[in-house]
Amino acid sequence: MSGPTVFIVDDDAAVRDGLSLLCETAGLNVECHESAESFLASYRPDQTGCLVLDVRMGGMDGPDLHAELNRRSSHLPIIYLTAHGDIPMTVRAMKAGAVDFLTKPVQADDLLGRVQAAIDRDVDEVARQEQLTDLRARLLRLTAREREILMLAAAGHANKIIARRLGISHRTVETHRSRILHKTGTVNLLELSQVAAACGLVFYGAEQPTAATSPPLDS
Repeated sequence: MSGPTVFIVDDDAAVRDGLSLLCETAGLNVECHESAESFLASYRPDQTGCLVLDVRMGGMDGPDLHAELNRRSSHLPIIYLTAHGDIPMTVRAMKAGAVDFLTKPVQADDLLGRVQAAIDRDVDEVARQEQLTDLRARLLRLTAREREILMLAAAGHANKIIARRLGISHRTVETHRSRILHKTGTVNLLELSQVAAACGLVFYGAEQPTAATSPPLDS
């Protein structure tokens, strides 16, 4: 099945059938499961979409499944849909990361809107993670010295300040910065800083490297 999928996990066959029909009529891919165990048996971490989840079920209940997905670092947004909701349960679910907690019965248009919003959120998050993985791969191409200079440049230091701090020449800094731009696929310092910030590689204040602690010059 291609594209984002609405995973419905509910032990009530009538509820599964109704939700499935509603989502399919809206043009959404649907996969139904009568239990949390059944869902986990077929779940793949790379699947996108959202999970519409009941709270009370035989065997593993909804919150237990939610906890297991969190343990597996799942990105799948969870919408609870239950006839047995209360405020403490809603608070616990939202604190665990649920995107919505709805009580049956729910208006069809409202549910579809929540489902589509959750799917859009998941697709955006997957794209963001893929971009971050690509950025990190680019940064792995850098040498230790290039990474030092990257962090200082991204923190706003001019070439002459970097050269003095690291005990190298101004021309050497310029050469390294040119190589850094090429290896990271960036075109200027602003874009380079954004890459560094996205990957958590910008050092500030006392964390900035100094000439005394820098590795040997690799140029």
